[in-house]
Amino acid sequence: MRTATSLLALALGLSIPAVSLAQNAAVSSAQSAIAIPANARAHPSLWPSASSPDAMSDAATEAFVAQLLSSLTLEEKVGQMIQGDLASVKPEDLARYPLGSILAGGNSAPGGDERAPARAWVDLAQAFRAAAAARPGAKVPLIYGIDAVHGHNNVVGATIFPHNIGLGAARDPDLIRRIGEATAMEVAVTGADWTFGPTLAVPQDDRWGRTYEGYAENPEVQRSYAGPMTLGLQGELSADHPLAPGRIAGSAKHFLADGGTAGGKDQGDYQGDEQGLIDTHLGGYVQAIDAGVLSVMASFSSWNGVKHSGNPTILRDVLHGPLGFDGFVVSDWNAHGQLPGCSNESCALAVNAGIDMLMAPDSWKPLYESTLAQARSGEISMARIDDAVTRILRAKVKAGVFREDRPVEGRLEMLGSPEHRALARQAVRQSLVLLKNEGSVLPIRAGARVLVAGAAADDIGQAAGGWTLTWQGTGNANADFPNGQSIWSGIHEAVTEAGGAATLSADGSFTDKPDVAIVVFGETPYAEFQGDVDTLDFVPEGPLATLKALKAAGIPTVSVFLSGRPMWTNPEINASDAFVAAWLPGTEGAGVADVLIGDAEAKPRHDFTGTLSFSWPKTAEGQPLNVGQPGYDPQFAYGYGLSYAKPASVGVLSEESGITGSASNVDRYFADGRFIAPWSLMLRDAGGEFRLGEERAGRSPRGAVSIAPTDGAGQESARTLTFTGTGDAATQAVIAAAPIDLVRQANGEMGLTFRYRVEAPADGKVMLGMGGDGDQGLVDITSILAAAPRGEWRQMKVRLSCLRDAGADMSAVSQPFVLTAEGPLSLAVESIRLEANEADAVCPAG
Repeated sequence: MRTATSLLALALGLSIPAVSLAQNAAVSSAQSAIAIPANARAHPSLWPSASSPDAMSDAATEAFVAQLLSSLTLEEKVGQMIQGDLASVKPEDLARYPLGSILAGGNSAPGGDERAPARAWVDLAQAFRAAAAARPGAKVPLIYGIDAVHGHNNVVGATIFPHNIGLGAARDPDLIRRIGEATAMEVAVTGADWTFGPTLAVPQDDRWGRTYEGYAENPEVQRSYAGPMTLGLQGELSADHPLAPGRIAGSAKHFLADGGTAGGKDQGDYQGDEQGLIDTHLGGYVQAIDAGVLSVMASFSSWNGVKHSGNPTILRDVLHGPLGFDGFVVSDWNAHGQLPGCSNESCALAVNAGIDMLMAPDSWKPLYESTLAQARSGEISMARIDDAVTRILRAKVKAGVFREDRPVEGRLEMLGSPEHRALARQAVRQSLVLLKNEGSVLPIRAGARVLVAGAAADDIGQAAGGWTLTWQGTGNANADFPNGQSIWSGIHEAVTEAGGAATLSADGSFTDKPDVAIVVFGETPYAEFQGDVDTLDFVPEGPLATLKALKAAGIPTVSVFLSGRPMWTNPEINASDAFVAAWLPGTEGAGVADVLIGDAEAKPRHDFTGTLSFSWPKTAEGQPLNVGQPGYDPQFAYGYGLSYAKPASVGVLSEESGITGSASNVDRYFADGRFIAPWSLMLRDAGGEFRLGEERAGRSPRGAVSIAPTDGAGQESARTLTFTGTGDAATQAVIAAAPIDLVRQANGEMGLTFRYRVEAPADGKVMLGMGGDGDQGLVDITSILAAAPRGEWRQMKVRLSCLRDAGADMSAVSQPFVLTAEGPLSLAVESIRLEANEADAVCPAG
């Protein structure tokens, strides 16, 4: 019987000689000649042992890889080490550049259409494979990676599972394995080979915007999940054949201590000792490696100031030493460009430190050329090149990319299949954590009259969170989830099928008094970097007002809280009879109804089984709060979770947040009809001084600016600004407070965003900006307002980098929103904030 590798060799026209495997030995990190300070130097003897399975590097695979390696030109070898993104790589580029890999980043999609149909994803994958097969020289297929981190979350119609924070609450390794299997199948259906997961971060500071990507604050959960998720994605490695159809390669990430970043700042620094790395942040890597994970992604972050992507003592001495990893290491998105002396276009340091494949989404062309030149000059040794390419080829063989037949590709009926949706619904049920249930308001009798309130109730996108169709997960509508169901829809279905009545009212208003109200609210979607916060204070006051109004009307209330981290919600918990932490449940909202709605006698159909995998805070300060730390004092402890079978009473909680207004809200200025502390509105009439914004009735005098409440998304949720200046008599409305630093946000290409409605068109120039008293960066938005239909709500998003380039000092922004009118204008505005640039931000030119 021929082995899979011998069949591959015949298909490539290669023979398999007896080759010594010595040439594939790891290259000593000493050859990189990088000076690592003592407090960032790993000592391999301290680390536990792990080992990639023997089936990853069986004799037939190694012989095939060695023969193939020997046939590659230097150009082809270097090409294997470079990965470009779909947004900047075209199939025809492969005729000139022998790239080894492509990826679809968070905002990348076929034709740039983030809502492209699944068939377009298949067609694009096939076009790239055909182009790779047609290029001259050795026929080494691409390996195509994608961030499928809670299901195949980039593709319309896919099953979107709960984010990891919810799965951690489920404490069910077999559920994780099955989710891995379903995810792998849906990815394979659309033509990709590889996912950048499992994420094994152990978040220690919940202010970090990627907290929800971690299973738990305690590495015990990661250790129990890493192996099952790896086996779910890949299956068991075999010496006789590559991964089975419907399986994909995994990538354990982000190595190492991404969850240990100081202050919860993304891409930050783990400031601690080596034992902390081992005890906490090594987490599930041992189990993932033992299960055969084919790749590891290096972290953006640092250890005591030294970036992991440039630390050979971590990437080589530890990972290929005691951890025994035989797969390849891929860097994160242009992470190499952050290393000293490097840029996105050139970085020998990263390769010498142990990065085998450089993720260069938009810089792949110059990076390929510079890496080739460095290999020719000897700055990167041939031994290091051969070691990296050997590891990549080994993983490609095992992943099955050399296999011509792809029996599951194009089977789009598997995308969002009933079986996968049922699994996701089960995962939602198991992820819910009951924090409070006074008076046994839950479960709700199926035949009851149920009011469902909150804008999030019928918003699948908010329930799915970040990394959903787009990087930050913003801008999604229910129509973008054709196989999904909102929480409202699930509740409505459960209640009406039993003869009850369910009514949806976003603001909680009602005509007929209901028996019970369910209020669904929480964080809006975000992802890395842009999800970082200064405190854990849940700021919006709309949900609290709704809860209090319902309580005052004598209606029992149930809160369903959507979030990517525990948050200080004591006022909302006090105003609720029952409070459920639902995390980010994804597309199967009926899973929430399964647990909240009982049978006709109000007996549970499913009980709560989820328990907190992150400690719930007693204050909003947001300092690290992790089980086992000195002075541990949470509101609800790690492992807490009530159930119908084991109820308990929760008393009135303190509503002292522990913070001042100035400590938070660097990115939210006006919401729910109010200016969020510490921000306030200042108005300046022509030639006058700033005054506190006051609501004025009647007509404003010439050269003045006034403000009045108006309805927007909600009752009086907006404000109408009326300007009456002319020519040099410009008037100005400014949101102001003490200076804040928005340098990171500007570098991250965030945008100043607000909804607006033109009430009376401008008669003169209108400028938008931010900055301080003496350094406002202003851009001309006159033409944008002129093009907007009168009386129609629209949204504007202006890149912070444009305002910076226009003169705003982003290191000291005391005025994040400045609107200046040189003539009459009446403009309603609401929801003023910073938001991710999802390729929808502009740089106005007038």
